[in-house]
Amino acid sequence: MKVRLLVIGTRPEDWVREAVQLYLDRIPTHLKPELVDIPLSLRSSGGDPAIAKAKEGQRILQRLKPGDFLVTLDERGKAWSSLELAREVDRWQNHQPSVVLAIGGPEGLADEVRQRANQSWSLSALTFPHGLARVIVVEQLYRAWTILQGHPYHKA
Repeated sequence: MKVRLLVIGTRPEDWVREAVQLYLDRIPTHLKPELVDIPLSLRSSGGDPAIAKAKEGQRILQRLKPGDFLVTLDERGKAWSSLELAREVDRWQNHQPSVVLAIGGPEGLADEVRQRANQSWSLSALTFPHGLARVIVVEQLYRAWTILQGHPYHKA
């Protein structure tokens, strides 16, 4: 299974890159996500943020291939426990050759991206900065793998 994480945003800070790399180094190759940074659309004072969000949505959709299984990271999505995520990851591994996880920009995801999504995952009812969301997603993929392998990292 190929996994890609598409993130709308600016270049992550050093601490984010280091934390993400810590988990990427632990994830086996078949589950290791490819991280794809997609630049923010320019936001001018007095400009319409909906236009920026729509442009960012088009950039996400342009990076999708036919057959990609799209999982959006969205406050309106389903909140999975780590065990539930492990079951989803197992399902993806068995049925989806290509999974794309997408994190939107400051205004969230465009409606077109939400409509294209096969699943929607909410990390929490809380709002996280983009850098922290990256770390959480990669850590949770690692945790899901450890659960599926019976590794002691996850203490249920």
